[in-house]
Amino acid sequence: MAEKYFPVTHVIFDMDGLLLDTEVMHEEAMDRILRRYGKRYTWEMKLKQMGRSQEDAYKIMIKEYDLPISVEEMMKETSSFYEQRFPCSKLMPGAERLLRHLNFHKIPMALCTGTKEKNYKLKTKNHQNIFQMFDVRMCIPDDAEVKTTKPEPECFLVCVKRFPKPTPAPEQVLVFEDSLNGVMAALRAGMQVVMIPDRRMDQLHRSYATVTLPSLEDFQPELFSLPAFD
Repeated sequence: MAEKYFPVTHVIFDMDGLLLDTEVMHEEAMDRILRRYGKRYTWEMKLKQMGRSQEDAYKIMIKEYDLPISVEEMMKETSSFYEQRFPCSKLMPGAERLLRHLNFHKIPMALCTGTKEKNYKLKTKNHQNIFQMFDVRMCIPDDAEVKTTKPEPECFLVCVKRFPKPTPAPEQVLVFEDSLNGVMAALRAGMQVVMIPDRRMDQLHRSYATVTLPSLEDFQPELFSLPAFD
């Protein structure tokens, strides 16, 4: 963990597993497919997939498990399951409080997520009042300007350019992430990053972030020269 934090003016949030509790739905969908082939979805596989686009995550799983199924077939199979489950997505602890606080103080906010636009709409269907607070929204798989996914830094660097002018320098941006791939992407982009990891993540994977916290409820904005909670 870094001993000194630098002032920031803008923030970028990941979505799945950070703002919305959707990771359990992903795990259930993956396990349903793997069980047909006598296999089980593991934490190690989840760790490799976290932070990546759906297509890349499926490619990794097919290769690792040597599955006789294509990415397109997996997409089709999981689509109906997700259409039923995603609208039930709930906000993670502390998410609404933090977003409303930053919005109230007019801190520019961006959403940079590896989910497709279609799934974004399903997941946020019942939380429009929260997600309309973002100044910038980027669904990486559908973004024509972004050619690579996390852990590459491109998505964050492009995202920063879309903030209302004057756009900030990377070092003026604080990123919130739950995945190691997301953390590495933010660091490579020259940004500080707050990590809210899955409780199963080991200490080594937690150690790269600027600061690692159990929950968004534990975040102290004033550490980064943002307005403190009342």
